[in-house]
Amino acid sequence: MTIFGASHSEELGVVLSGVPAGISLRAEDFVSDLERRRPQSKGETPRHEADEPIVEGVDAEGVTTGESVTIKFRNTNCKSGDYSHLRLHPRPSHADLTQRMKYGEEYNLAGGGMASGRMTVALVAAGVVAKKMLSGYSFQTELVSVGGVTNKTEFESVISQARLAGDSVGGVVECRVSGVERGLGEPFFDSVESVISHLIFSIPGVKGIEFGDGFEGAKSRGSERNDVIINGEGNTKTNNDGGINGGIANGNDIVLRVAIKPTPSIAKAQQTFNFESNSIEELRIGGRHDSCIARRAMVIVEAMTAFALADLRLQQNGNS
Repeated sequence: MTIFGASHSEELGVVLSGVPAGISLRAEDFVSDLERRRPQSKGETPRHEADEPIVEGVDAEGVTTGESVTIKFRNTNCKSGDYSHLRLHPRPSHADLTQRMKYGEEYNLAGGGMASGRMTVALVAAGVVAKKMLSGYSFQTELVSVGGVTNKTEFESVISQARLAGDSVGGVVECRVSGVERGLGEPFFDSVESVISHLIFSIPGVKGIEFGDGFEGAKSRGSERNDVIINGEGNTKTNNDGGINGGIANGNDIVLRVAIKPTPSIAKAQQTFNFESNSIEELRIGGRHDSCIARRAMVIVEAMTAFALADLRLQQNGNS
């Protein structure tokens, strides 16, 4: 997977190599997942893009040929002037500073550049293709925490309070995958956990991941949390390991949770360093931003999980 473009470039997209031939892939296949990513609620960015995918690398019938597949999206609703001051007065906890360090002072930070959440439309598109390669799998992804609150009826209130205060909140996304065959994955470097985690951390704003009971399990004794085997097929009484042992899928649902940090771009004034004046000054960011990106991140977490599993499945079939 290679992504290209930037938040305010003319277009952005993704190139996928190794997609098998014979997969039906049409623009309408992307609609459902792209809609899940689209801003829909109060507290989410007012930037709206059509996000109509342009699919290349398929034949006249819309079927993959074995060549690379490219999916492009046009950027038509950009307000680059909102970001001109951030080149010298970078946002705290944003990639403005690290991109300046890596690419130089003249790097175009409009919309956040390559570090923008806008780039995740390409990840969602990649996930759509991956899920078409995962027959027999099913995904259930939900938001399980917002701003530390786990009662879903309070989520909108928590986000609204942050928005009215000119602030932001984070959240936790849980993804559950059913139907994963036993034996998928490898020990150590191509373990199911490591391949998924590598891609999950490509999502802007992700700061943590856990599988199964994760950090809570570290508080237990082995006798309390071990997944006792109950029959000759390897089924277990519980699923505290999240469907993976020794890097290899054990046939249970793969369960993972992802921590999404509060959006760095907030309306509230902040005191932070200004490279032009060489002093700490008040920063007011402006622009169009989410008070909580976690809801829109659900489909992106699902997409990168699917991509990792599709890649592992291709490797497994190639080695069999």
